[in-house]
Amino acid sequence: MSDATDVSGNTGRGAAARLSVLKTYKLFVGGKFPRSESGRVYEVADSKGNWLANAPLSSRKDARDAVVAARKAFPGWSGATAYNRGQILYRVAEMLEGRREQFTAEVAAAEGLSKAKAAARVDAAVDRWVWYAGWSDKVAQIAGAANPVAGPYFNLSTPGPTGVVAVLAPDTSSFLGLVSVIAPVIVTGNTAVVVASEKAPLPALSLGEVLATSDLPGGVVNILSGRTAEIAAPLAAHQDVNAIDLAGADAALAKELETAAAENLKRVLRPPAGTDWAADPGTERLLAFLETKTVWHPMGI
Repeated sequence: MSDATDVSGNTGRGAAARLSVLKTYKLFVGGKFPRSESGRVYEVADSKGNWLANAPLSSRKDARDAVVAARKAFPGWSGATAYNRGQILYRVAEMLEGRREQFTAEVAAAEGLSKAKAAARVDAAVDRWVWYAGWSDKVAQIAGAANPVAGPYFNLSTPGPTGVVAVLAPDTSSFLGLVSVIAPVIVTGNTAVVVASEKAPLPALSLGEVLATSDLPGGVVNILSGRTAEIAAPLAAHQDVNAIDLAGADAALAKELETAAAENLKRVLRPPAGTDWAADPGTERLLAFLETKTVWHPMGI
């Protein structure tokens, strides 16, 4: 005779222990979730050294594939209206808010914070994403100009995106820092290849799941996890990467990457050591990866 089951789902002999459903984290490239090309993974631990998950260990081939995806997405994303980009980023913020508990747990484990402090960091990250979304159709007002010239012409300078930007996410702030380096890059029309924090990649990989189910076109943001130095080197040397943000590089690695970037004339942003990611972001990162286009137009025509 089978055991009876009550309305809570427990059998008469007591509830059987459930097997843990472990999450398989994957890369986010071109709007899809591939495993690392090499099939390698590495162990991710919490702040106390306890195992959390296995994260994909990206290879140079994964980095090259991410650049191809970012380059393919660039014309459509940069050609979208600023208003539309802002709407899409705001939609991402809505979805981040809906997964607040998940990100709170991941940040708490990664940074050794209490649940309340981790929740505050997540709230700040969502607020920052909304803040950057609001800049999408306003940045031209502070980065553009109508220039006085000696002649019957309108001379107008307008900002435009640099192109494909490689972003090394900071190790010291697994989610707020991550948002602080991704949002200003893409809101202005660039596409990004993001190298997640080597020590705490899980919030970044979970962000990929949010982006995949938002209105963000595939390839606009591509997220890799693994050894920062191993992935960053081919990105700094890649001819189809236009700029690199060294937020997640230590002094020795930053110097090496700056040298590699100089050989192909990349724009490089190297933030100061000890950056406080909770501080007011200002507009520095918003303007860091913009190019200025100047147009002359005859008056009266």
